Amino acid sequence: MTYIVTSDYALNKLAAPRLPDATKEYDPRYIDQLNNILRLYFNQLDNFSRQLSASTPVTVANLPSASTAGVGSRSFVIDSSVSTFGSTVAGGGSTKVPVYSDGTNWKVG
Repeated sequence: MTYIVTSDYALNKLAAPRLPDATKEYDPRYIDQLNNILRLYFNQLDNFSRQLSASTPVTVANLPSASTAGVGSRSFVIDSSVSTFGSTVAGGGSTKVPVYSDGTNWKVG
């Protein structure tokens, strides 16, 4: 599966949780609540990390349209015929490059 990072994903919605105030004496309920909050938060971090690193290289022909993906979306292609930063990507070559959407075209970068 290929992930294209766009504003539709929850990548920018990750926030540190508000931790409960500590009790003056040991309270198992407090520890349980704290552990649950931290478990949820670290699960979110793991999911976030997987989304960033799970990008599978694709061919230029398999990229979604740049306008559908949205400005700032990123991917990685394996058959670019150009490698100059900022140039519009075109398939048919053998160059492997990261690409980004400017909202109209996929650009090398």
